[in-house]
This record gives sequence, C-alpha cells and structure tokens, in this order.
Amino acid sequence: MNRYETIFIIEPDTGEDGRGQIIQKVRDIIAGYNGALIEMDEWGTKKMAYEIRRKLRGYYVRADYCGAGDLIAEMERNFRIDDRVLKYMTVLLTENTNPEKVRIEIEEAAEQKAKRAKLAAERAAREADFDSDDDRSDD
Repeated sequence: MNRYETIFIIEPDTGEDGRGQIIQKVRDIIAGYNGALIEMDEWGTKKMAYEIRRKLRGYYVRADYCGAGDLIAEMERNFRIDDRVLKYMTVLLTENTNPEKVRIEIEEAAEQKAKRAKLAAERAAREADFDSDDDRSDD
C-alpha cells in the first residue's frame, strides 16, 4: 500500500451536515477500496490564496491514508462530481507503507509532544514561583 495525503476544500456555505456527508463519503470510499485511514484533520474555514468560484474562503480538510491507485481515482472522481468541493489535491507521501506502523508513529509523536508541553508548563510554573519569591525577598 502507498501512503497518500489529500487536502480538499469544501464550499464555506455548506452546512455542518453537508460537510459531514462529504467527509463520511471520503471515509466510505477509503474503506470500500480496502484502504486504511490514518488521520482525518478538519482545519476549518480559512481564507484561500485566490478566489475560486467567487469564494474567498473555504473549509479545509486533510485526509492521511494508505491505499492503491484505484482508490485515488474513485475519490477524485467523486470530488469532481460534487459541486460543494471547490478544490482538491492528492500527494503520494511514501510507497509500500504499513498503515499500523504509521499510526503507531503518529501516536508516539503525539505522546512526545504532550510530554514536552507538560514539561514546559511545569518549567514555566517553577520560574513563576521563583520570580514571585524574588519579589517577596526585595520587600
């Protein structure tokens, strides 16, 4: 299986239900073509670099998944048919990827990030305590 990333932009006027339908359809296509969804990130409404179909903003979604070429063809076919999808782009990230290994790597990276954030918060709290102790000793 190859690992792909697809970013698609949904029309900003599309309601929450409509966006949910599109995202669920992407999930269904990946599952239907024996792909493995690794991560689905909804980035939300953002300003686009240029106007598309008279729209300056769009709802961005990123899908990280593993699959074969026929999966990509079907997903992009559905994007072309759906008028609510303004733009899409699929990029090959790696070839011959094990989806479970990628999920584990992502989880480990998230755990490391959480640990670093916790240590930084503890360090900031200690420094704040140290600074307040200095302020009291000046009195």
